[in-house]
Amino acid sequence: MTFTEHPLTPKILFGKSDHVGWIIFNNPDRHNAIGFSMWQAIAALTSDFDKDPDIRVVVTRGAGGKAYVSGADISEFDDKRGDKQAIEMYNQTSKQATDGLQRLSKPTIAMIEGYCIGGGLALALACDIRIAAQNSRFGVPAAKLGLGYEYEGVKTLMDIVGPSFTKEIFYTARQFNAVEAAQMGLVNRVVATEELNREVLQYAHTIVENAPLTISSIKTIVAEALKEESRRDRQLCDKVVNRCFASSDYIEGRQAFMQKRKPVFLGK
Repeated sequence: MTFTEHPLTPKILFGKSDHVGWIIFNNPDRHNAIGFSMWQAIAALTSDFDKDPDIRVVVTRGAGGKAYVSGADISEFDDKRGDKQAIEMYNQTSKQATDGLQRLSKPTIAMIEGYCIGGGLALALACDIRIAAQNSRFGVPAAKLGLGYEYEGVKTLMDIVGPSFTKEIFYTARQFNAVEAAQMGLVNRVVATEELNREVLQYAHTIVENAPLTISSIKTIVAEALKEESRRDRQLCDKVVNRCFASSDYIEGRQAFMQKRKPVFLGK
């Protein structure tokens, strides 16, 4: 398929095919180190993809085969993160990008090959499913740079790997291999590097064939369940479940089961 450069920066590519939307981090000369304009483009793309009814799954990946994202582009730090106001603007923009991925009503898959470090790990954690090649490396080098990590980023990691592994990742600031990442629960599965593309496409197409409203409802309910109990919207959870039962897809699913055929879901 053909990918298009984003209007905000050529370092983000995008496209869609067979109901799968693609976001590609395209800075291979710097191991896909992510800069300010790239964060902006990701935030804009997630909003566009969320509104596109033809897209049912979104996959994020890095270009070049050596990195998903190797971290923030440190060459920008003096300009983009040199004082308090600049740091606040940078953090707000990167948060809009990761929030955009987390809040997409559609499933998201991080296709990880090579380095997945710092801001790259934040992007991967914002996705619903992480599938990693055997050559992948993970880490958060904040303690080697003197960076502070905001509450939301730490909590997202802790929700996935638990408090002890979160401390280990931050305290040591070292790189973990794919097997270690799987043991921590950082990734869903590890596959041979040469099988990564096939495996991710198979997962994406499996999800595409399932009922979009059911999948969206699960994403909503899991997001609510991760909130503090006082902040959970149980009425929203009931609403998305009832929407499934009121849909034509529910009728189609029952009929396909009885007729022993593959269902064709429309997301309605």
